[in-house]
Amino acid sequence: MSSVISTVAVLLIAPIVALFLTAFVFQSYQVDGPSMETTLYNNDRLLVWKVPKTWSKVTGNPYIPKRGDVVIFVERGINDFAGQDSGKQLIKRVIGLPGERVVVKDGSVTVYNKENPDGFQPDKTLPYGNVIQSTSIDRDETVPKDQVFVLGDNRSNSLDSRTFGPIAAKDIVGKLIVRVWPLGSMKSF
Repeated sequence: MSSVISTVAVLLIAPIVALFLTAFVFQSYQVDGPSMETTLYNNDRLLVWKVPKTWSKVTGNPYIPKRGDVVIFVERGINDFAGQDSGKQLIKRVIGLPGERVVVKDGSVTVYNKENPDGFQPDKTLPYGNVIQSTSIDRDETVPKDQVFVLGDNRSNSLDSRTFGPIAAKDIVGKLIVRVWPLGSMKSF
């Protein structure tokens, strides 16, 4: 009788633990489309770290990732054909932080902030930059409080902040930590 009770307990507790982990710690994500090539490819399977977002909810502070982080966020404000927010999750790289001015012009991205009043080019100074070709669609945007400016690594084929503007920190799901599939391409971020 005790083994039956323990088996039933495990069967009841396991889904609750799994739901807790998925809601607050990490989740699986599958890349859909070419916007992050050559960093990530269509159908790559990823693990997304949600603990900083969870902690921000507990403390009441917005979760602002670091520049260069690859984040997953809920698409808002872009309606589907039925006129409803799609709620689709997108994956992009954080380029501009709150209060910064991001200028996309002549194929380059320049970020202006207090530390760099003359601007700097994150695509040329951060490690991911070697995969960036050129950035089209001119844009000059000052990132509002509690928002970030995001771009896909495949700049010629990415729907990102150049089109829909900065994204709200509240819409960020989490940060990419590892590509788990395909197995031969496993990589931590």
